[in-house]
Amino acid sequence: MKITVVIPCRNEVNYIEECIDAIFASELPGNCEVSAFIVDGLSDDGTVERIDELSKKHPNLSRVDNAKQLTPFAFNLGIYAGGEVDYVQIVGARHIISKDYLIRCIERLESDSSCWCVGGRIQNEYVNAEGEIISKAMQTAFGMGIGNFRVLKKSGYTDTVTSPMYPYWVFEKIGFFDEELTRNQDDDFNFRVSQAGGKIYFELEISLKYYVRGTFKGLKRQFFQYGYWKVYVNKKHKAVTTLRQLLPPLFVLYLFSIPLSLLFGSLGLVVYTIPLVFYAGLLILFSVKEARTTIEFFKLIKTYIILHVQYGLGYVLGIIHFLFLNRKPSGNQNRLSR
Repeated sequence: MKITVVIPCRNEVNYIEECIDAIFASELPGNCEVSAFIVDGLSDDGTVERIDELSKKHPNLSRVDNAKQLTPFAFNLGIYAGGEVDYVQIVGARHIISKDYLIRCIERLESDSSCWCVGGRIQNEYVNAEGEIISKAMQTAFGMGIGNFRVLKKSGYTDTVTSPMYPYWVFEKIGFFDEELTRNQDDDFNFRVSQAGGKIYFELEISLKYYVRGTFKGLKRQFFQYGYWKVYVNKKHKAVTTLRQLLPPLFVLYLFSIPLSLLFGSLGLVVYTIPLVFYAGLLILFSVKEARTTIEFFKLIKTYIILHVQYGLGYVLGIIHFLFLNRKPSGNQNRLSR
């Protein structure tokens, strides 16, 4: 049995060694061989030198250069480098998989023929204070939506997972990652899995530690792009891939329309703003629940608003660009947040 582990990477000198050591310390079935490919997007912080040192320690570790620096290219380059194997595991450079991650994924895939993809639970480690606040918000149903894998409390089928494992034949059947998608390439791929009849399984009992390195500035760009590119994926498939994605753009359009309620007088304004009052109540409720201090309370409110409004704004712009104007994606939305 052969497994290819693909690690997209750029400027991760502080985390890449722990990531790789965890992969090669994994429990494995008998007669199983693991090869790892770090697909580096032209790092300039010492990551390349660290990878070359690690390859001496781990003979089955290789580095692949990703000149285009974008995630879907990294995924595909790593898969191509591994050749035809039994399983492909994707791991972020700041993801530290549990010792039983690989073997439990294999067991699930081999025991359930309807399952084409498996991923585990995220355990966040915080690199900075803003990252901790952002992480708290993104672990709630209010922040990310009911059904998002980040908020699931039990194992079961879902629409996408992080650090997924796939049988190699899945790529032969439905193709590789769409290199046109700067964002949402995993959502797109997993939607194609579902469309082809496969299921995606979230396994609560396996985990990966994730070093959260968040800033509010990066979060704004990240979620604006998520919304923007989601519309492009929808247009590609001629379908809305999940219903929860519609709430942020509807909320943004609602906010824009509030001034129009003045046409119906003060009573019309009061009635029209009832949903806004309801949203504010949820905002306060979830922020109080997660906050340890007053400062955290206000930062959580800020984070929830960023998650919802930026995603919604990006989605609305995507509708204008892709559906009304029939444009290709804007070059401004290709730059990733760090």
